[in-house]
Amino acid sequence: MTLHAGTFVVLVRGDTVPAAAVAKLRSAARVYVAGDVDPSLGDAPAPSTLVDEARAAAVVLLTSDLDSPLVAAGAPVLAAPGSGLVAAARVMDRLRSPGGCPWDAEQTHDSLRQYLVEECFELLEAIEEGDRAALREELGDVLLQVLFHARVAEEDADDPFTIDDVAGELVAKLVSRHPHVFAGGDPAVRDATTQQQRWEELKQQEKRRESSVDGVAMGQPALALAAKLAQRTARAGLPGDLLPKHDDLGARLFDLAALAKLAGQDPEAELRAAARRFAAQVRAAEKAAKEAGEEAKSHETWRKYWQ
Repeated sequence: MTLHAGTFVVLVRGDTVPAAAVAKLRSAARVYVAGDVDPSLGDAPAPSTLVDEARAAAVVLLTSDLDSPLVAAGAPVLAAPGSGLVAAARVMDRLRSPGGCPWDAEQTHDSLRQYLVEECFELLEAIEEGDRAALREELGDVLLQVLFHARVAEEDADDPFTIDDVAGELVAKLVSRHPHVFAGGDPAVRDATTQQQRWEELKQQEKRRESSVDGVAMGQPALALAAKLAQRTARAGLPGDLLPKHDDLGARLFDLAALAKLAGQDPEAELRAAARRFAAQVRAAEKAAKEAGEEAKSHETWRKYWQ
């Protein structure tokens, strides 16, 4: 038996109730609370009784915890924007706290590095393939890394900070870097291009950088590093024809990446696309050879089925 159409679960954070829940509360036959919500509003009955009532009439449950029999029974959940982020942070805190997950408790910033890199590449792949379900999942996995690192940082004995500190610093940065949005206008910003230039100018002022290449992550993949250095120096006014020209392989690769970036292309994306095309050619040749009964990987077999 399905739940009544007017039955909903409302996720409450602090004293905040989603605006969309107001009408539901007014039309509900019964309103109950659970979790950390003020019990004077009416504690929920036993789980089986609650579900039975929700099948017979419109029941609204105000709760701070989605571990509810109504949620398990399929009741829709109304939540204020951002409440999912709060819930994710709470789950991460529980996993890392005493009585949580032993593996999670052992991790450090250093041990988590490999997972951050892997998740970022998996997110890139989801974007390239246009897979919306994978995109949503991989964004969650990248978010997990942010929450995990922030939770580890909270336990640092010398310089602790929390996920709220991380978010607060991000908000301050976004506001200060967008004066045309938050400070009543900025004559230097006329379009997306001038905004990008203004962003770099404000960043350099905030961080008191002396060089146009200060702050470039030197540990990023070499192709992306070369493109970033070329982009930064071009914004600083370095003419593209002054880029060094050499004969050794590394310098030639740098030249190619830099010139591609200055031409408005993304060398990292172009190389990844070429690599994916190459992988597809390999699979096609292997499949054709196998279908022809020629599974031996000789030079002749490769040449015969290479497209």
